[in-house]
Amino acid sequence: MDIAHLLARRSGAEIVICDVDMPMREALSILAKRRIGALPVMRDGRIAGIFSERDVIYCLEVEGEASLAKPVGEVMTAPPITVAPNTRIDDALELMTRRRIRHLPVVEDGVMCGFVSIGDLVKAQIDAIASEAEAMRVYIQTA
Repeated sequence: MDIAHLLARRSGAEIVICDVDMPMREALSILAKRRIGALPVMRDGRIAGIFSERDVIYCLEVEGEASLAKPVGEVMTAPPITVAPNTRIDDALELMTRRRIRHLPVVEDGVMCGFVSIGDLVKAQIDAIASEAEAMRVYIQTA
């Protein structure tokens, strides 16, 4: 299965984003209220980076509480590692494991069309395995 198939199964939920100029404190509020771990960061309608919980921890460790007023664009992880919609889920998981990241923007023709987490991809894999196991059970019972 590829990422496009995974995105097509979603209920059309909007992608929660932030702008490079948003203060880190405001972006943190979005993360907390939405109970999410990362936000795609946009500049002029294009993905510029990823702002994650890890970015907050690293910034607070170095600069302290005053860093909460900094723009997200100064603390985000950039450039973002992205995938195309036709990327296989296995390949995306391998990329995330190798690069030690938990979120991937899905980009097609320079435009972000989705945002997936490692949890989304693992759940899709588990669902596919369960479906295959059920098909095997049915096949064995009818053979």
